[in-house]
Amino acid sequence: MIASWQTELQNAANPNKIAVFMSFFKTGKGEYGEGDKFIGLSVPENRKIAKKYLDVDFTTIDEMLHHKIHEFRLSALLVLVEKFKKSNEYNTRKSIVDFYVSHGTCANNWDLVDLSAPYILGGYMVKNPMPQLLDKMSFDSNLWVQRIAIVSTLMLIRNNMFDDTLRLAQRYLSHPHPLIHKATGWMLREVGKRDESILLKFLNDHTPQMPRTALRYAIERLDSNLRQVFMQRK
Repeated sequence: MIASWQTELQNAANPNKIAVFMSFFKTGKGEYGEGDKFIGLSVPENRKIAKKYLDVDFTTIDEMLHHKIHEFRLSALLVLVEKFKKSNEYNTRKSIVDFYVSHGTCANNWDLVDLSAPYILGGYMVKNPMPQLLDKMSFDSNLWVQRIAIVSTLMLIRNNMFDDTLRLAQRYLSHPHPLIHKATGWMLREVGKRDESILLKFLNDHTPQMPRTALRYAIERLDSNLRQVFMQRK
């Protein structure tokens, strides 16, 4: 099964895109995606293929998640997302979430996190809050686990549940990495789309301490005059 899965992915890939992907996902020496390998497969094509393999077991998914090829790991995550979406049974969903969380370090680039965390962990937390897990993940030493924590709250935000996002956003004010700044600003912007007053309160309380990137992302949808006000506070 895994051989046919990998072959389908490989056959659908476009080698002419490899160099672009390697640059886009920062695979150079010292960059966050250093050493990652690509075959040049688009997300829509990957998703189409992944949907054919929803019956694979966790052992097969584990093997794909530990593969050196980026798109193979993404395909495994897309399978988990679809498995989660298609199941309404609590124990099945819980097992998928537990598996996903235990393999968080395998989602080792921002796209792998962003295409999986909101829909698996985030989707589960809408009915099963897990603030202690999010806190634990936010203190993890692994950058990608930290990003999973904040990005997974997207689904909570879409259900007007903001507490976890705001707590992690405040904690990440002193985080050193731009990818966390971007994710934090993105989630704050999403909060503002639901309730601008909550975003404005957070900004009024924390703008001087916010990384500039996080602030720029957070205020992107605000009135231009408001954006200028907040940027001048930096």
